[in-house]
Amino acid sequence: MKVTEIKSCFVGPALSPEQFVAEHFFIFLAKGIMNGYDGTKHYTLRAGESCLVRKNRLARYNKVRDNNEFEKVVFFFEEAFLRNFQKKHHVTFQKHSSKDAFIRLKKDKLLNSFLLSLEPYYTSSGSVSTTFSDLKREELLLILLAMHPDLSDVLFDYGVPGRVDLEAFMQKNYKFNVNLERFAFLTGRSLSSFKRDFKTIFDETPNRWLVKRRLQEACFLIKEKGQKPTDIYQDLGFEDLSHFSFAFKKEFGTTATALYEQGALIRC
Repeated sequence: MKVTEIKSCFVGPALSPEQFVAEHFFIFLAKGIMNGYDGTKHYTLRAGESCLVRKNRLARYNKVRDNNEFEKVVFFFEEAFLRNFQKKHHVTFQKHSSKDAFIRLKKDKLLNSFLLSLEPYYTSSGSVSTTFSDLKREELLLILLAMHPDLSDVLFDYGVPGRVDLEAFMQKNYKFNVNLERFAFLTGRSLSSFKRDFKTIFDETPNRWLVKRRLQEACFLIKEKGQKPTDIYQDLGFEDLSHFSFAFKKEFGTTATALYEQGALIRC
């Protein structure tokens, strides 16, 4: 049986549509392509490849089907599980130099054998039976640490983000569609402190600034880069096209479509 014949399964919660990684997770692609972006780098995962996605990171990912198929294996490693694992196996730490949100994993026969071993445990819903899920997670984690010992520094770091430069962080990450609580957490602030500091720096409320900043970028991409409104609104943090279109017209007095068609004649 080939690894690419593996069917989708999840151990842990389903992948959240939110563009914030709350828990570490392992993902293996059996079919299709996954494109990821963490605000700094773009990543591509292809069939037969796997990676670890780090917690407490902003990340956006989308899937590209292969012959209308997209099959993946996803294992979540939440903190409670990791703490128990660490106590049981007396993990030693090795420094991990990469700061990437998506950590590419090398191909390995042991990992392939593990993935193939999951099939008997699949339930009708495409998950691994709860009776065996923690055992299989433990097995996978032992394999990953054997392959990449330096992952211990990533997986067993239970710290929270420290205080960072708020202006630089927001200018870098305004395109991510997450709530203010997430932005506050990632900048090392309480929500009230985040809002207060934000007002001081930007002289604007966070919600209003985010909309205006995203619309400014939309105007630039449409007018100067010739990109279609339908191709950019999601990457700019808007949940749907109607919300983007309404906000754009309210801000600039014209529609994004009109700007695309007559960019040279319209100012924004």
